[in-house]
Amino acid sequence: MVNPAAPRLDIAIERWPIAGQFTISRGAKTEAIVVVAQLSQGGLRGRGECVPYPRYGESAEGVAETLRGIADRVAAGLSRTDLQREMPPGAARNALDCAFWDLEAKRSGKRVHELAGLPSPRPLTTAFTISLGTPDAMAEAARRASGRPLLKVKLGADGDPARIAAVRAAAPGAQLIVDANEGWAAETLGANLAACAAAGVTLIEQPLPAEADDALRDIPRPVPICADESAHDRASLAALVGKYDAVNIKLDKTGGLTEALAMDAEARRLGLFTMAGCMVATSLSMAPALLVGQTARVVDLDGPLLLARDRADGLVYEGSLVHPSSPVLWG
Repeated sequence: MVNPAAPRLDIAIERWPIAGQFTISRGAKTEAIVVVAQLSQGGLRGRGECVPYPRYGESAEGVAETLRGIADRVAAGLSRTDLQREMPPGAARNALDCAFWDLEAKRSGKRVHELAGLPSPRPLTTAFTISLGTPDAMAEAARRASGRPLLKVKLGADGDPARIAAVRAAAPGAQLIVDANEGWAAETLGANLAACAAAGVTLIEQPLPAEADDALRDIPRPVPICADESAHDRASLAALVGKYDAVNIKLDKTGGLTEALAMDAEARRLGLFTMAGCMVATSLSMAPALLVGQTARVVDLDGPLLLARDRADGLVYEGSLVHPSSPVLWG
């Protein structure tokens, strides 16, 4: 039954071209495919954006179909609190959860951080990603970005010690973090960690496949290790203790801002420091993640900087400094 006081849910699949090509250990892509959930009520609209991730069996069409399947529940009065029980963590719930937050803000005349009981967000320094390539190609990309304070270097293939050494030589003043995207093996882990330590890397994301990361318990970690593919929501955190030093919180994995904020608090309770991460997407995806970034030690919210164009009402980036969103965009 339709509740006349409930919002209407509309779904759209959008394609945003990437500037050049984005390459990680699992492959390359030239566009960001996002799904946008929009809740409309009384002349107001709330939006949320997600990036379906094939690594977890998601596709844009599948996520859109999942959201269409819950539209009748939304029309009957499903709330954001109900949503946490009705849908599992993942991209679909992220889009709808963030749309609920945005609509709540617009209905109340308050910003999302106020509704969540958080301090006013401040501008944050984000990492800028160097895609996986040959050592020469990565060095050239790092040289062009060497004025940025924090570079995220994609690794995860044979020859990674040469890649990270080349990036360091090209950007001697930048802080470096590395993301192997599950691309290393236990047999190569020691050599790759040593190469990263020699290059002054300050954090390494997900060096081993999630199903093989128990090996991290048994070796020295000269550089802090951050869980990404091994970390999803609060339920995944207890198993990370002893293997990882940090956890990358991404809204597309947690299923939205609601769980991301709870996961952030639980990670820190367990002694894991946090990183705020993203997929390649528009500013509509980054805006809620900026609230998670306020307590993170490392912020990686450069998705719009990797696109050929962003939304007209997108976030303001001053170099690597990203400013909180305006309510026109989100929240």
